[in-house]
Amino acid sequence: MKNLKLYMVTGAIFVAILGTLLHFAYDFFGQNIIVGLFTPINESTWEHMKLIFFPMVICYIYFNISLKSDFPCINSGMAAATLIGTFLIPVLFYTYSGVLGYTIDFINIATFYVSVIVAFYVAYRLTLSCRAEKYETFLYTILVIVGVAFIIFTLFPPEIGLFISPV
Repeated sequence: MKNLKLYMVTGAIFVAILGTLLHFAYDFFGQNIIVGLFTPINESTWEHMKLIFFPMVICYIYFNISLKSDFPCINSGMAAATLIGTFLIPVLFYTYSGVLGYTIDFINIATFYVSVIVAFYVAYRLTLSCRAEKYETFLYTILVIVGVAFIIFTLFPPEIGLFISPV
């Protein structure tokens, strides 16, 4: 049997590193729109949610291939964790910045890393407990909708706070 904890810690490190690198990818690749579909194109909260979402999806696919036979609930666990980690970013950001009335770069960065850690903790717990298994189809559907929304709203962002870069 494979060591799930080791996979989760490695996955969290992978997502943290890749997410950090993706923050700079759009400018590094000359503001290529294809790259921008999967990486932040501006400083909006919505665009920064991509930093965890797409690396988690890569991890999700790898874990499915590597761990499904030993951990049959890895898919539902990772699907739920990907969504929780992704949406924890705006929850944490708007909570702390709403309380303080301003933002602090260090806390903005920490928000990403905290979201990664929480996501992999949730993935670990749900994989072992199988509590998300009965919601698997729903979770997959939401995961696909969110992935498509990232692409659509990168190209056509609504004019609301979540999609607007701070001045």
